[in-house]
Amino acid sequence: MELFETAVQASRKLRLIDEAAINKVLNDLADEAERNCTYILEENVKDLALMDKENPMYDRLMLTEERIRDIAGDIRKVAALPSPLDILLEENVRPNGMVIRKISVPFGVIGIIYEARPNVSFDVFSLCLKSGNVCILKGGTDAHNSNTAIVTVIKKVLEENGLDTDIVTLMPAGREATAQLLNAVGYVDLIIPRGSQGLISFVRDNAKVSVIETGAGICHTYFDKYGDTRTGADVIFNAKTRRVSVCNALDCVIIHRDRLSDLPKICSQLAEKNVIIYADEPAYEILTGNYPSNLLEHATEESFGTEFQAYKMAIKTVVNIEEAIEHVSKYSSKHSEAIISKNRDSIDLYERSVDAACVYANVSTAFTDGAQFGLGAEIGISTQKLHARGPMALRELTSYKFIIEGDGQIRA
Repeated sequence: MELFETAVQASRKLRLIDEAAINKVLNDLADEAERNCTYILEENVKDLALMDKENPMYDRLMLTEERIRDIAGDIRKVAALPSPLDILLEENVRPNGMVIRKISVPFGVIGIIYEARPNVSFDVFSLCLKSGNVCILKGGTDAHNSNTAIVTVIKKVLEENGLDTDIVTLMPAGREATAQLLNAVGYVDLIIPRGSQGLISFVRDNAKVSVIETGAGICHTYFDKYGDTRTGADVIFNAKTRRVSVCNALDCVIIHRDRLSDLPKICSQLAEKNVIIYADEPAYEILTGNYPSNLLEHATEESFGTEFQAYKMAIKTVVNIEEAIEHVSKYSSKHSEAIISKNRDSIDLYERSVDAACVYANVSTAFTDGAQFGLGAEIGISTQKLHARGPMALRELTSYKFIIEGDGQIRA
């Protein structure tokens, strides 16, 4: 338990560091990440060499110069954001003169369990540092070389700034380390899993430490009776093909039966990316002869409620918006859902009725992202309802405590 004890000690020290020093570390890290781009990419190539390029996780594992520049940009954005700490949330003066203040504070020590996504190492550290939290990283074996390189760069910056390098720890690869983290009661305040539904379920079912679920993304877009065809085609194409491996990628289009004749136009761009469509019978009939036959298949029950993470997509035909909402309710992972419509009543009904962390109207689900929401970066997309929901950034990485002051009040 030495690793966890040093993390707790580092947490106490971190709480005393002022915001200016924190921001300097973050800006220095952004610079250092760009300077060490070649080193990080060389280690990333070692990981990529061990993974099949057809694996949906390959794209998430891969780092490039452009992606590292984007990561550095996000770190600088986090540095520029106001601190989420010591914010006065509520204040109450009692009749006896006792003053009660509710203020935001760090969780303390946060454990992150994630798969082949080395960018998470940078994102998590920057958000945790800015919110006053120590982070313990448990990355997947698929990205171990990449994560080791990234944490080496982070620790170098911490040391150069005179901060405790135990503010961040990368745990060894393997299941034994995962088990230790899940059971670190009294040391770790919170665990956040990022990855497949299998990983998230495993963490939820086995952790003794409190967990915030960042769920898988089974995302739908409903094309309403009053939808605009051009808008629908562009939004659906972007949501499906921008990056198929990410959790906000589109998995199922729901279309009103009165607009089936527009389906070939809506799907035309998808053929350019060789998207395989699993269509129910009405949609299949319309797309036959209007979509490449080698990319068109009959939908089965398994086609719905599936996070494809590939150039694949299901289509469901409905008779009205109520049936669309029912379909979403049955198959959604409560991550991101969208409607394409020019009718205000349809939009209002969908937004009120759909239970998801993020509900869009005439917008691509690809925007479910902390940076896109103006949050700097994100530590994950929470699909639960306790404490945090949607993109989790600085404020979501804080708790609160009550400060009570007086001048000798005693209780009768």
